Amino acid sequence: MSRHAMVTGAGSGIGEAISRQLHGEGYRVTLVGRRIEPLETLATSLGEGSQAVTGDVTNRPDITACFATAKERYGDIEILVNCAGIAPTAPFHRVDFADWQRTMDVNVNGVFHCTQLALENMLSAGWGRVVNIASVASLRGFPYVSGYCASKHAVLGITRAVALEVATQGITVNAICPGYVDTDIVREAIKEIVSKTGRTEADAMKHFTESNPQGRLIGAAEVASTVIWLCSDGAASVTGQAVAIDGGGTA
Repeated sequence: MSRHAMVTGAGSGIGEAISRQLHGEGYRVTLVGRRIEPLETLATSLGEGSQAVTGDVTNRPDITACFATAKERYGDIEILVNCAGIAPTAPFHRVDFADWQRTMDVNVNGVFHCTQLALENMLSAGWGRVVNIASVASLRGFPYVSGYCASKHAVLGITRAVALEVATQGITVNAICPGYVDTDIVREAIKEIVSKTGRTEADAMKHFTESNPQGRLIGAAEVASTVIWLCSDGAASVTGQAVAIDGGGTA
């Protein structure tokens, strides 16, 4: 029987790409998010071997129920991909604390809740893969996203600490740290820059590509392919790592 993978933030963007590749590789996939419509649309597209389950990663009782529902159909969760995340922007001196707290709740506490719940069964089984979708903002600072940077640094800290705790248990824990990824969110941000500044689309695009020595956005499929590798038996010795996918930007 194929392994059971859970992907949070599966309804769009990177999470959707990861879910599609996992399913394409033969994994049974539980798609998790707060809104059921995009999850059901994706599950319908994928077909047999996928299921949509709503869950709020910031709410422990809610995400606990989500895990229970997921396991009813496909059994224990053997692979967890923590992809749910948000990135509000503001100068640090104008950051609203509610936005700061929400960022920590989703990006950090969500990883905490889901990883704790997944590890219960992974430790019993003696096998597991946890992949945290972090960011190059885990490795360096960026202006106007202080909360996001702080949260992604925290995710990397969790990744490294937990990886060491479970290193002898057949479980690996890694973080993928992509640069700007070609998703609807980035495309909408480009449109907003054009609308508010009058800059051309090409000029606005440079804001996102100039930090990549390859001069381009990262493809969501590139992130997903790295997840597939980290979940494989061939990556059994890779743990506690921050895998940068940024065209050499952090070199």
